[in-house]
Amino acid sequence: MNADNAHLDLMFRDARTHSAWQARPVPDEILRSIYDLTKFGPTSANCSPARFVFLRTEQAKGRLLPALMGSNVEKTRSAPVTAIVAYDTRFYEYLPRLFPHMDMKAMFAGNPALSQETAFRNGSLQGGYFILAARSLGLDCGPMSGFDQEKVNKEFFPDGRFKANFLCNLGYGDASKLYPRNPRLDFAEACKVL
Repeated sequence: MNADNAHLDLMFRDARTHSAWQARPVPDEILRSIYDLTKFGPTSANCSPARFVFLRTEQAKGRLLPALMGSNVEKTRSAPVTAIVAYDTRFYEYLPRLFPHMDMKAMFAGNPALSQETAFRNGSLQGGYFILAARSLGLDCGPMSGFDQEKVNKEFFPDGRFKANFLCNLGYGDASKLYPRNPRLDFAEACKVL
């Protein structure tokens, strides 16, 4: 294997889900860099449906807090940035530019079920790339799904085009507040080679 062990530790082995944060800001340049890395991850027909809303101010987070489960309120309030990772239900409008090799727009525009499935699946993939991009730039992440999606969509995406997928707190985690790492499944428990 050629991968640098220090980089693998940063991205996977030593990376943790953080709930407590240092009072250290995350500059806009890093947020732009996260997206600029995320956008290169593969998606079906380069559809790129993920959309990101970064909440940094107390006012912006105040709009989100009523939609959170109780255990997620303080960790979100104290995070330097919270990203709403969403997907565009009309991602196909960009396909003539993003996938000019053939007309994929008509296939999705005329099939709401396929569009929804494609947007959610590929937006979720991009959400994973987003976490890895943030980690690669030295940030810690606190992804979470404990929120009322309908409330978030109504508050931040009232026209209905975008749909919230999950939330991700970003910043520099307070490692002193981490619990011991939970176990993971072994290869034989999770995988099969045929």
